[in-house]
Amino acid sequence: MTDVFVYDHVRTPRGRGKKDGALHEVPSVRLAAKALEAIRDRNGLDTSTVDDIIMGCVDPVMDAGSVIPKAAAFEAGYSTKAPGMQISRFCASGLDAVNFAAGKIAAGADDIVIAGGVESMSRVGLGMSGGSWFMDPSVNFPAFFMPQGVSADLIATKYGFSRDDVDAYAVESQKRAAHSWKNGYFDKSVVAVKDQNGLTILDRDEHMRPGTDMQSLAGLNPSFQMPGEMGGFEAVGIQAHPEIEKINYVHHAGNSSGIVDGSGVVLLGSKAGGESMGLKPRARIRAFANIGSDPALMLTGPIDVTEKLLKKTGMTLADIDLFELNEAFAAVVLRFMQHFDVSHDVMNVNGGAIAMGHPLGATGAMILGTVLDELERRDLNTALVTLCIGAGMGTATVIERV
Repeated sequence: MTDVFVYDHVRTPRGRGKKDGALHEVPSVRLAAKALEAIRDRNGLDTSTVDDIIMGCVDPVMDAGSVIPKAAAFEAGYSTKAPGMQISRFCASGLDAVNFAAGKIAAGADDIVIAGGVESMSRVGLGMSGGSWFMDPSVNFPAFFMPQGVSADLIATKYGFSRDDVDAYAVESQKRAAHSWKNGYFDKSVVAVKDQNGLTILDRDEHMRPGTDMQSLAGLNPSFQMPGEMGGFEAVGIQAHPEIEKINYVHHAGNSSGIVDGSGVVLLGSKAGGESMGLKPRARIRAFANIGSDPALMLTGPIDVTEKLLKKTGMTLADIDLFELNEAFAAVVLRFMQHFDVSHDVMNVNGGAIAMGHPLGATGAMILGTVLDELERRDLNTALVTLCIGAGMGTATVIERV
């Protein structure tokens, strides 16, 4: 199999996913095109040689529909020879786009692929594409369907994480993100979104609240107690996990991932593909995997897929220098660290989605780029990137510097 290299990555800032967010007036296709323009321009790409553009988008409807990567390629002025493909595996879509591209390159089918994702959550609301998982009883009954926040609270209850635990994690995420921005850790890879006149619309993550502390979070009510208790979903969770007598509701907007707009892409290729364009590789895709996990807990897939990936590669946790796990909810990361005894010193060292937000289809590509930059900054070698996924799944990728 052909080695697969990461040559570069870029992302837009994350805009607050509401109508008053800075990126609300920017259509999804323009967000995606901004990332495509940037990856082309900074690498001098001849886009007629790009074998594919693969992008994740969780809700590909309205202005995000109709194979948005191809539409974005038109918008970005790419050669018409560059094709596009849209995929979804819920929150892991952006990372799976990278993995799908890596598989094509490793098999020798492609030499240069741009992969990533886009989500404009202020324009296309969460769940707008519908789906039988939560709409069809014949599907959601055996899946123990419940809102993800209730699953996060079920995890916190089952594994003993208190309100103080999840709030303290959220405060630290905000501190790390603010520190990273202040010290220029994201400057290398974040490209400003500008309007048609060249004026900057947004050049840094808008969702952050660096002044967050335990006292301010203590004033927030649990977000998922009502659907859990009044909507009957707590009973679903207890049916799946009868060892739980009652769910302790600890998650709220301040310790859960933010709803935001954004796009990010990764430039991947074979050795020959990179050499043909004069590109220098920054990392190699060492391995990747997917798995199904407990559908009621739903968000523990990163543990299961990490175990699968380590077994598959013969690696151990000691071989991993940095971990990047999407902060869908604080308990997701706390449970991963608890299970593997991973220190917070090497987990999400630049903050995560609690502080900066989670543009569903793009996040996987974004966090892979973030941890690559951090490996280089710290002169470390190997990182594991993983995300929890709706309906109980997990995706993970190991990269190593070259």
